[in-house]
Amino acid sequence: MITHLLAQSTDARTRFEWARLEDYTERWHFLVLGLFCAAVAAFVVGMYRRDAIELGPVRRWLLVSLRVIAFAGLLIYYLDPVKRTEQKQTRNSRVLVLVDTSLSMGLHDAQGTSVPATPTRLEQVASVLEQANRGGDGWIGTLRQQHDVVVAHFDSELSRVQAFGKIAKRPARGADELDAGTERKPEKEQAIDWKTALLPRGTETRFGQSLRQLILDERANPVAAIVVFTDGGQNAGVEPAAAIEAARDAKIPVYCVGIGSDKRPANVRISDFLAPDRAYPGDRFTVTGYLQSQELANRTVTVELVSHAAGRGNPKDQGKIEGVERITLAAKGEVVPVAFEIKPEEAGRRTFRLRVKSPPEDTNPADDQQEADVEIVDRKTRVLLVASGPTREYVFLRNQLRRDKEMIVDVWLQSGQPGISQDANAILEDFPATPQEMFEYDALIAFDPDWQQLNETQVNLLERWVADKAGGMIAIAGPVEMDRWIQENRLAKIRSLYPVEVNRRLSLLEDTGYGSETVWPMEFTREGLESEFLWLAESSIRSQQIWTEFPGVYGYHSVRGPKPGATVFARFSDPAVGGAGSDPVYLAEHFYGSGRVFYLGSGEMWRLRALEEAYFEQFYTKLVRHVSQGRLQLGSSRGLLLVDRDRYVLGNTVSLRANVFDAQFDPLAVPQMPVHVVLPDSTVTTVPLHPDPNRKGMYTGQFSALQEGTYRIEMEVPDSGGEQLARRIHVKVPDLERENPERNDALLSEIAQRTGGLYYVGAEAALGGKGMPPLAAQLKDRTEVTYLPGVVDYEYERHWMNGILAVVAGALCLEWLIRRLSKLA
Repeated sequence: MITHLLAQSTDARTRFEWARLEDYTERWHFLVLGLFCAAVAAFVVGMYRRDAIELGPVRRWLLVSLRVIAFAGLLIYYLDPVKRTEQKQTRNSRVLVLVDTSLSMGLHDAQGTSVPATPTRLEQVASVLEQANRGGDGWIGTLRQQHDVVVAHFDSELSRVQAFGKIAKRPARGADELDAGTERKPEKEQAIDWKTALLPRGTETRFGQSLRQLILDERANPVAAIVVFTDGGQNAGVEPAAAIEAARDAKIPVYCVGIGSDKRPANVRISDFLAPDRAYPGDRFTVTGYLQSQELANRTVTVELVSHAAGRGNPKDQGKIEGVERITLAAKGEVVPVAFEIKPEEAGRRTFRLRVKSPPEDTNPADDQQEADVEIVDRKTRVLLVASGPTREYVFLRNQLRRDKEMIVDVWLQSGQPGISQDANAILEDFPATPQEMFEYDALIAFDPDWQQLNETQVNLLERWVADKAGGMIAIAGPVEMDRWIQENRLAKIRSLYPVEVNRRLSLLEDTGYGSETVWPMEFTREGLESEFLWLAESSIRSQQIWTEFPGVYGYHSVRGPKPGATVFARFSDPAVGGAGSDPVYLAEHFYGSGRVFYLGSGEMWRLRALEEAYFEQFYTKLVRHVSQGRLQLGSSRGLLLVDRDRYVLGNTVSLRANVFDAQFDPLAVPQMPVHVVLPDSTVTTVPLHPDPNRKGMYTGQFSALQEGTYRIEMEVPDSGGEQLARRIHVKVPDLERENPERNDALLSEIAQRTGGLYYVGAEAALGGKGMPPLAAQLKDRTEVTYLPGVVDYEYERHWMNGILAVVAGALCLEWLIRRLSKLA
């Protein structure tokens, strides 16, 4: 809901009223009162015409007047005269500016992609709004001469950005009204970086739903108009027709400013390029690219795969051609896969570049290639399983990892007896006690472990393995041991490893979250839906379908919430134990030093096997590779460069972490570490990393991914003779936002026409260009002036009543005296 800007001014006025008449709601009430007063007057006149017939006319009419005065006083008393001081309230006219921040608004229309050539669609909008930083100048400043202005943005949801008050005026000398006078210069306002405030982030465009919600939220206010900056995309939520009807009912005109091109450019692009994170010398693996085209159906193109040693290397080095394929492009927007099988011969990190030789009609050659790095390693991933007991989750995962040729699995079953048989490479009788034993592992999976069995040396060793050696830990909560060990003060380092804040009190039975008789699905967050390591299929849409088919889980461990900096991927959806945004955390992760720790609220992923056994295997295989990926970067003894994931959606924030050591292998201490980011258009930007106050030698920073394509992130280790740490990430626009990227003139024109607004094509037209009247000049001032009911002046009422009493009593006494002197009965 949009928070209302308090936009009103007040003044006072005095009003006299008859309180009794305010209670008269029907016309016959007044008729009865009038007839009664006429009857009383007739009775008085008739009585004195009969009684005072022998008196002279002066005394006769004097008696009539006194009696009428007495009755008039009683009538006034009945009518209850009151004095009220009412407050004048001025409700300023409001203009609501609504900006589309879906990912399609991040496109560059000169080439129809996200690779810079002209300003993006949102940058065009920002160029209009940024003038608001100059107070009364610019487009928003012009609106503020007559209106309050509220700026909001929408994509998959509606959110407020900023509110600006009407530019106030100083009252002229002697003026009674607040709005009469000369203009007052506004106070200096904090500048807004509109390009940052309006980043393209939304993976959906709920245009109709957001516009309707804004109208319903604001219909009680004097809204002059809603101004919408959008490309007209609508791919989710309520249809715009509902918003049009809401605007007509509320009598709010909608002015649409269409942004972007109305033409779909001819283009072929590599929409995605998938390669494994690691492979082994002599073992074949497959890389797959996906081609997507517009306006080039049935054309044949050549696709080739080239590889070279990772790093920038020599620009003239074209690399080794791994394969060439001829592909026929499909119809509008359909994806065509192309796969290559690779057999690496030697260890090392290699970059694979997939490129398509596009036809001359292709308007954007920049998206015709993508790169991916593959680590060719001559060792397998070593995994340690720690379990307090042989749960289903433990047994199924142990068997799976044992079959996996890429992994070596050791187990420590804490409830097992010496000599117990387990299907594993090695069966431990205790937790590793030396660095040599611990540091050989890449990942640790803990199934509701009893950490109380670790001594102080082992606790410190585990914490060091994660923080300094980039170990990956998967912590699975359970109903048996977790509530016990979290009470131990000496296990503070273990608690610090977890990405959630635990409840350090003994949970009551009804608070534990286990033993439910009802299955509840996991409610994935936006981060969870976008994280490919949680996908159970090759595409996001198919993965969401599978997770929707999954009935869910029965339990969770009750925690206070995620730690600062942690990412929540899914929540337990039972409404009885949470609410909107506060449901119990079920899947979460955070960086701990240079390592990652992933948390599961219960060990129930084995239930995925009811859908298909491969889903369970895929879930844990991807998860183990994800948490242990930092171990692949340990080729440098001087540092480690980490990102939270390898694939992002356009507009996401990329978080960077670097763990750096000096020449003596002590944590490096410098004010900041510069990281160079090579953008998809080959330009280079520098991102500073600042020291993490909680850990020596750790540096953190972030940047926004505003271009689609492959980014290379590089950092040179100080005093290392040019040694570089590097990572590669890929940024893409979801297919939902690419299906219809052209400007929807028909929809925007219909909305404006049916609601009484106007349609402007382009930001320039809204400012008065292209022969169009300036938009700001079309908006009528709908300022409302009302008076709030005032408080009764009881002192005034007391004086009135005393006066009426004196008049009535005096008139009656004088009448009695005259009648006595006139010897009337």
